[in-house]
Amino acid sequence: MSKHRSKRYQKAAALIEEGKSYGLEEAVGTVKKFPAPKFDPTVTVSFHLGVDPRKSDQMVRGSVSLPHGTGKNVRVAVFAAGAAAEAAKAAGAEHVGFEELIKEVQGGFTDFDVAIATPEAMTEVRKIARVLGPRGLMPNPKTGTVTDDTAKAVGEVKAGRVDFKLDKNGNVSGAIGKASFEASALAENAEAFIESVKRAKPASAKGNYIRSVTVAAAMCPGVPLESSLYATN
Repeated sequence: MSKHRSKRYQKAAALIEEGKSYGLEEAVGTVKKFPAPKFDPTVTVSFHLGVDPRKSDQMVRGSVSLPHGTGKNVRVAVFAAGAAAEAAKAAGAEHVGFEELIKEVQGGFTDFDVAIATPEAMTEVRKIARVLGPRGLMPNPKTGTVTDDTAKAVGEVKAGRVDFKLDKNGNVSGAIGKASFEASALAENAEAFIESVKRAKPASAKGNYIRSVTVAAAMCPGVPLESSLYATN
C-alpha cells in the first residue's frame, strides 16, 4: 500500500479481500462499510473496456435512467426558443435561452451539469462545441439531449439519468448514487448501469468487451465485481 494514501483509504482497502471478485450486493455492502468522510460520498461504477478508443466505430456512449436516481442536484441548461424554452423552464431547467445563453457560454459560463438543445438550436450550439465538448457537455441525439421534447429530457435528467462515454484510455464510469443510499438501491442502480453499457457494445468490438468492473465510493479503492455480472456474448 502506498505510504501516500490516507489512513482512511488504507482502512477501506483492508476491507477488500485480495484476489477476490465480489457479487453485486456484497460489493455494495463492502463499499458501505468503508470509513465515512465528513461528506456523503458519491458511489461510482467504473468499466475497463476491450475496445480501441482511437477508432470511431468502437466508440461507446449512451445513457441510463437509474431507478433510484443519483442523489445529486443536476443543474440543466437548455438551448431553445419559444414553446420548447417555456416547457424547459416549467420542467425545472436552471438555465434556458438561445442566443443570449450561447453568448454567455462563449464568455466562459459553464455552471451546469447537463446541456440540452432542440434540433433547431443545434446549428448555433455547434459554434460553442469547443467550450462544451471538452467538458462533456455537448448535446447529442444518442444521449437524448438533442430533442424537441425539452420537458421530458429535463425531467429524465433531473430524475437520475446518467450519460456515459468512453474516454481515451478505454474506460467508462458513472455515478450510481450516494453512500447513504440503501444497499439495495445502489445495487439496482449498478445493475441498470451495467446492463446499459453491455447494450452499448459496438458491432465492431471483438474479443472480451468488458474486461473489468469496479464499484467505489469517492476517495476510496474500487471493489472488483465477478465477471459473470458483466459478461457479454
